[in-house]
Amino acid sequence: MMDKRYWYGIVALAAILGTAWMFASRVPVPGAAGNTTSSLSETAPRAGFLAPDFELPTLDGGTVQLSALRGQPVLINFWASWCGPCRSEMPHIQAAYENHSHRGLVVLGIDQMESSDSVSRFVKEFGLTFPIPMDSDGTVSAVYQARGLPTSFFVDPDGIIRATFTGPMSSGFIESKLEEIIPQG
Repeated sequence: MMDKRYWYGIVALAAILGTAWMFASRVPVPGAAGNTTSSLSETAPRAGFLAPDFELPTLDGGTVQLSALRGQPVLINFWASWCGPCRSEMPHIQAAYENHSHRGLVVLGIDQMESSDSVSRFVKEFGLTFPIPMDSDGTVSAVYQARGLPTSFFVDPDGIIRATFTGPMSSGFIESKLEEIIPQG
């Protein structure tokens, strides 16, 4: 009998800790009660939700704002030059951009907290031609919960995240997810 009570106690403790973790790690939804950071009330960095808006300076001196890209499919990729898996997937992302930019695809390769010199060398090394927003203080990475690199978000023309992925992506995987966000026709 002691064994059953012990295991019931362990299960109950695990359930309590799991519930506490869910509440402690939830992402505040902009626009929700008590949070007035945005007028959008259904944004979240996960599939099925409106992609959280951001505006960042780009490596070439411009700026990019996600909401200004509404109407176009967007692949958001968080990366860093020191990240081995980021280096392995970047040629696949560049190829996808070259293959689909004529269909409106926008790729935003968001560098995570590196100097512009490091980023410039990386961009030159891989021949990247898509915009490189600079998340110099990690704010956007935090909003998108990009805790592991690389992390990617596939956003449809309505601004809805259709898929997310953490880790290096293959060409086949990228193509399969782009089919979900690029309008056919």
